[in-house]
Amino acid sequence: MTKLILGCGYLGLRVARRWLEAGEVVHAVTRSPERAAEFARQGLKPIVADVAEPDMLAGRLPEAETVLYAIGYDSRAGRSREEVQLAGLESVLDALPPRTGRLVYISSTGVYGQMSGEWVNEDSPCLPTREAGRVALAAEELLARHPLGERTFALRLAGIYGPDRIPHRGDLMAGRPISAMLESYLNLIHVDDAAAAVLAAEAHGQPPRMFLVSDGHPVRRSDWFAELARLFAAPPPRFEPPSPEALAASRSGTDKRISNARIASELHFSPRYPSYREGLASIVRELDTIDDS
Repeated sequence: MTKLILGCGYLGLRVARRWLEAGEVVHAVTRSPERAAEFARQGLKPIVADVAEPDMLAGRLPEAETVLYAIGYDSRAGRSREEVQLAGLESVLDALPPRTGRLVYISSTGVYGQMSGEWVNEDSPCLPTREAGRVALAAEELLARHPLGERTFALRLAGIYGPDRIPHRGDLMAGRPISAMLESYLNLIHVDDAAAAVLAAEAHGQPPRMFLVSDGHPVRRSDWFAELARLFAAPPPRFEPPSPEALAASRSGTDKRISNARIASELHFSPRYPSYREGLASIVRELDTIDDS
């Protein structure tokens, strides 16, 4: 069967590999001809196009059983979030063939802005405090109004971590002070578990449906950094309070705990890495294996 990925990056490429292993035909949209060549070497069928350029999409997107929309924001591209993540989504929806099967849209728990450490689920009010959360919520609303919205899963992901993506590891290893609200919560999902959640929604879910995707074990930032320092034999972490400007622009400006109860009960989703401890330990083991090879 045919799959289509828009945003074949840190998460999307892992989903692509799982589909390829299952014998699926996987198309992937990228802006970069060089990345397209790499996709082709990995067995993907690349499409060079920019979602912010509607003319590049017209007539070029295949009829797919499943579309994964996982486009992140790259400030280096010289476009606003609205141009990429909102207008770009609208262009894709216009360009998709009418008989597209279903769409998995990668959103963010940044749509929530709760401040008191309370538990948040799919029915909690959305109170985004940052631009990224506001744009993600607007994109979800755009999807809900579109005919394809009836065949869409929206996955609101907690903070993705994994190999080559460990928040503040560089600062920790260098002994630099880390700007953080230490008693606020981090909500996390290992990238491999995020990929598994995409496949679980595709295989077992009944759209339209919204799921929060996290490991279900929020961790206070102070505990995260302590464990990170222990595992990587780094100097004891040093901290400084964030400035009001930095706080307003960062995830640590909110304080909430993300529940994964719905995806666990409806899709029987059980993370391979049930907390940050198991996830970080697996990354350290992988690095040790590379160093020993």
